[in-house]
Amino acid sequence: MPEYQYLSGFGSHFSSEDARFPNALPVGQNSPQKCPHGLYAEQLSGSAFTAPRTENTRSWLYRIRPSVVHQPFKRFEGVAQFLRGTGWEEQHPNPNQMRWNPFDLPAAGSEVDFVAGLHTVCGAGDVRARNGLAVHVYLANCSMKDTAFYNSDGDMLIVPQQGPLDITTEFGRLYVKPNEICVIPQGIRFSVALEGPSRGYILEVYDGHFRLPDLGPIGANGLANPRDFLTPTAHFEDRSVEGYRIVSKFQGALFVATQGHSPFDVVAWHGNYVPYKYDLARFMVINSVSFDHCDPSIFTVLTCPSNRPGTAIADFVIFPPRWSVQEHTFRPPYYHRNCMSEFMGLIFGRYEAKEGGFMPGGASLHSMMTPHGPDHRCFEGASNAELKPERVADGTQAFMFESSLSMAVTRWGEETCQKLDARYYECWQALEKHFHL
Repeated sequence: MPEYQYLSGFGSHFSSEDARFPNALPVGQNSPQKCPHGLYAEQLSGSAFTAPRTENTRSWLYRIRPSVVHQPFKRFEGVAQFLRGTGWEEQHPNPNQMRWNPFDLPAAGSEVDFVAGLHTVCGAGDVRARNGLAVHVYLANCSMKDTAFYNSDGDMLIVPQQGPLDITTEFGRLYVKPNEICVIPQGIRFSVALEGPSRGYILEVYDGHFRLPDLGPIGANGLANPRDFLTPTAHFEDRSVEGYRIVSKFQGALFVATQGHSPFDVVAWHGNYVPYKYDLARFMVINSVSFDHCDPSIFTVLTCPSNRPGTAIADFVIFPPRWSVQEHTFRPPYYHRNCMSEFMGLIFGRYEAKEGGFMPGGASLHSMMTPHGPDHRCFEGASNAELKPERVADGTQAFMFESSLSMAVTRWGEETCQKLDARYYECWQALEKHFHL
């Protein structure tokens, strides 16, 4: 049996059994008096029981032991904790344009796994009120050993930038490479194995779940197609381990409990509350074929809506390779002041609007109403270029986490990481006055 097998579709109701134990799923009911093979039935709810059917998410897991078999949780003191989920007032507000050089990987000779390597850069809202988001980076160089992690606070959209992630979840295994993403919904336990030094970005949302954006007049097809999202098939291990650690992120802090077995003992499952991955190269790009630069919302892969129509707690947007054919148009992104917060990262390549200074593994933040746009070199080049059909962003993948919330930067993001580029503003200073009568 191949090591990684997937089910195709987004928001679907799936069923999966480990091929080594067929007929492990109960027939016709969720919680029989005795489950097949002596398994325990456990429901994992991703929404209120009474949520509308179109928004109701849950899965049933059939496992060797229920999740409740563990020792009490205690504060996890084994790692330097740079996570935030509330109390964003540790730094004074800063409306300036911000750009970070590539975040440092762990030093040679150290061992930092995925959990120990989590650092919050910025965010807004409150995990206890279930409203808001956080942007993290992970900087790690070793696999999680006999340790699983779950996030009680929200869903995590993970964007690998350097190094693939071999992720074991309760639902099965995901292999996620740079230029792919994965989403681990709230509460699902997972463990990350690495092949070497690894770096990436995480968008965490506290309320609701990620969904595909509505297509409106685009029609029935386009952008990220549902069939390209992949959910793992059931794959379990029955392994006794003294002192196996379960790490929980709860109200922005880390806690740890121990148990005597691996939590990845789910033999079969069914439901629509699942982890999944997506290959960004499969995004169907839509662009202007006449004039003007489309708004970046046309590149939205996933969205987590707020209660205001058309306004997101968070959008995940990409700027993929594509054709640019607009006539009599300034083709790069326009100068902009936005009622949204824009956090950008670069997976690989060179971003078209700022080919110098914005580097893979780095980031930028343009806060609400803070001006931003192409640098001097980009403006002069695009203003005088011959307008012919050309490829844009080949060999490049930039992305944006956009939010309707005003995000605060953490002390780690502004000071401790020592990656904030104090000279970022200089890239616009050479812009000249071209006004003439």
